[in-house]
Amino acid sequence: QVQLVESGGGLVQAGGSLRLSCAASGRSFSRTIMGWFRQAPGQEREFVAAINWSGGSTNYADSVKGRFTISRDNAKNAVYLQMNSLKPEDTAVYYCAATWRASNARLVGEYDYWGQGTQVTVSS
Repeated sequence: QVQLVESGGGLVQAGGSLRLSCAASGRSFSRTIMGWFRQAPGQEREFVAAINWSGGSTNYADSVKGRFTISRDNAKNAVYLQMNSLKPEDTAVYYCAATWRASNARLVGEYDYWGQGTQVTVSS
């Protein structure tokens, strides 16, 4: 029902910024919970941020709180992740994901649809 495509990744120096986008197609996007996750080599996929359907509720991993901001534009069927003050530890493939309900939006297993991922590399 939903297809997700991430974009905006790239190479940036420590302290710099990137803005990731996730374009969605399909039915009922406006009622989804959307999440951003990331996965580094040899690591399990970890939660980064989530946002409810209206944009009125957000949740962040402690490691990115105060540096990253998740937002959505339902008129454009899009979700964004603004990443500031980037650190080498932020280097990973970043994925967006969608679900219509979640008991805990921080868990990978709660999401039904995933994008293909976009690489973010932070150099020092």
